[in-house]
Amino acid sequence: MKFSELNLHASLMEGLDAMGFEEATPIQQQSIPALIEGRDIIGCAQTGTGKTAAFLIPVIEHVLKSKNTGVKALVIAPTRELAIQIDQQLQGLGYFGGVSSIAIYGGKDGTSWDFEKSSLQGGADVIICTPGRLIAHMGFNYVNFEKLECLILDEADRMLDMGFHDDIMKIVELTPKTRQTMLFSATMPPKIRKLAETLLNNPINVEIAVSKPSENIKQIAYLVHDEQKDRLLEILMAERDVQSCIIFCSRKSAVKSVNRTLQKKGWKSRAISSDLEQAEREEVLSGFRNKKYNFLVATDVVFEGIDIDNIEM
Repeated sequence: MKFSELNLHASLMEGLDAMGFEEATPIQQQSIPALIEGRDIIGCAQTGTGKTAAFLIPVIEHVLKSKNTGVKALVIAPTRELAIQIDQQLQGLGYFGGVSSIAIYGGKDGTSWDFEKSSLQGGADVIICTPGRLIAHMGFNYVNFEKLECLILDEADRMLDMGFHDDIMKIVELTPKTRQTMLFSATMPPKIRKLAETLLNNPINVEIAVSKPSENIKQIAYLVHDEQKDRLLEILMAERDVQSCIIFCSRKSAVKSVNRTLQKKGWKSRAISSDLEQAEREEVLSGFRNKKYNFLVATDVVFEGIDIDNIEM
């Protein structure tokens, strides 16, 4: 299905054309028409399937047609990086329609607070935020979601894993009962189904099954003791001319250790974890995307939902 078949607002079509969107992905084909009609949705899809555009396109369409003033849509995401990525895509798609947005997350300098406050009081069409930062603003009783039309929970399974259930419910209490709610998750465990039953009204279910990896992806497992991992990594990397590789670790201490191992070998590597300031994290991600570094060593939580093109390993 082509986006031109959806009878979207002209300025949104300009944004889609400018960003190279032509054919809708399966998650977009099954979600967008129903979301434009105002249906609630439970969407299950992996990162890289076009999930973000699947909810942003209907949201922008609603904003462009809305007669309300104030905040019209709220997107809640588990991490700063994902909030930034969603906001960047929204800015591109909504540019020609003048749709305003802001990503609200912790770790910024103090000067950002007043701008965030103004946006939450109705100064932006769409708010993209992490739960903790929004709860901090809510403590001052000026957050205004009275005109909110759309609520989106992205990577909902990860937010529950990170302990944000109570924060999400507090945020939901501020939103109108008549809102449209979109819940997207990479997995659908019972706790997500229960959350959906609480928040959604007669939702459609869209599930994009990922039954097997792409034929172009080769998966290999090495069974080794912990103390052998760094040496194995050295051997594997020495055998290949790797231009772009992400290495995930379960602990921040392991991230630092692996990064040191790579740098000692003279490889261009950077580490990213929650220990870094936000500006540093953005600089590292930007450098990796632009091939300034060949290796990025990261904790999995930092990278939840992030898309980076042309990863070799």
